[in-house]
Amino acid sequence: MKPLPEHLRASIGLRVDLIETPAPVVDLDAMERNIQRMAEFARKHGVRWRPHAKLHKSADIALQLQQAGACGACVQTLAEAEALAAGGVHDIFLTNELLAASKLLRAASLAAQLAARGGRLALAVDSAEGVARLAEAMQVAGSSAGIDVFVEIDVGQGRCGLPPGPEAVALAQAITVQPRLRFAGLQAYHGRAQHLRSCAERRAAIAGATALAAQAHSLIEAAGLGLPLVTGSGTGTLVHEAASGVYGELQPGSFLFMDADYARNEREPAQPAFEQALFIKTQVISARETHVVCDAGHKSHAIDSGLPQVWGLAPERALGFANGGDEHGILTVRGSKARLPALGRMLWLVPGHCDPTVNLHDHLIGVRGGLAHGTVERIISVDARG
Repeated sequence: MKPLPEHLRASIGLRVDLIETPAPVVDLDAMERNIQRMAEFARKHGVRWRPHAKLHKSADIALQLQQAGACGACVQTLAEAEALAAGGVHDIFLTNELLAASKLLRAASLAAQLAARGGRLALAVDSAEGVARLAEAMQVAGSSAGIDVFVEIDVGQGRCGLPPGPEAVALAQAITVQPRLRFAGLQAYHGRAQHLRSCAERRAAIAGATALAAQAHSLIEAAGLGLPLVTGSGTGTLVHEAASGVYGELQPGSFLFMDADYARNEREPAQPAFEQALFIKTQVISARETHVVCDAGHKSHAIDSGLPQVWGLAPERALGFANGGDEHGILTVRGSKARLPALGRMLWLVPGHCDPTVNLHDHLIGVRGGLAHGTVERIISVDARG
């Protein structure tokens, strides 16, 4: 857990208007409603859910999600896995490939630590070289603890993963002959589909992904290996994977906080009504006739998916946010009835992309009772940032 600065320690119990800016703020009420809706959705559809911790990077939040019914956590890096394990999370799937010998030895050590606590570590592979190197690392580590291994197949992302054909079957077979490796199933995630804007586009993309995952499933079963699990999915498409009959586990992460980019998606009628729960609190620190300047620049929010949006304004009173550099944002009138906010005014921004925004901060400020009249209840350590 990151050391808590004194000004954050002293903020517990403060009114929300007294939070120093710029600051990453989590609306705890909205976040908990999102968790409840996700848990209810998974129960209704009879699928497991393993939220991706690359969003929040917090062991405390990962444990809170497990208390609500999540079967464990996904991570994208070994450092994230180690940070969550140190915070008490015992069931972790690293949904990525590792090849460096040093990292594989660390993974072997972590697998042994988790197994000693009744937990497990899982990894994804997409090459025979990856399997061989992992098996060697497990042997060198000398632990009798095994490690779960998923074959990653490319179902449309065009990034990592094998084609879902004979190569995937051969890789699964290569896993099964290694004494410390357990073939656990298929990693089948279509990341690009999460931000296709229309329902029809996302539905078509996941129909294709599901067909490819089903193809690989059938080939592996025909080879006599069995297939414990097909896992994947994300916040933008979870409706379709859950209904497919192919996926047994969902890996959404962004549902917890949401962001401006997800808000641009057309919402599926069957999609849970996830709310915006992550905000950047900012203050107007300079004013001109044509614009005002706030103190939330790119050091406080990620811009890979676009600039943030000013929250809580009706369309006719909307303000535009423009690039002001590392420490500043420039606000201008956008709506027909909009007025520039006064010097000293506090505003709330919705970041364009939640995951890398969280990664910019050591701590998140949890507020109970809403953004207008709430109080600071909790400081959340971002254990796995960086």
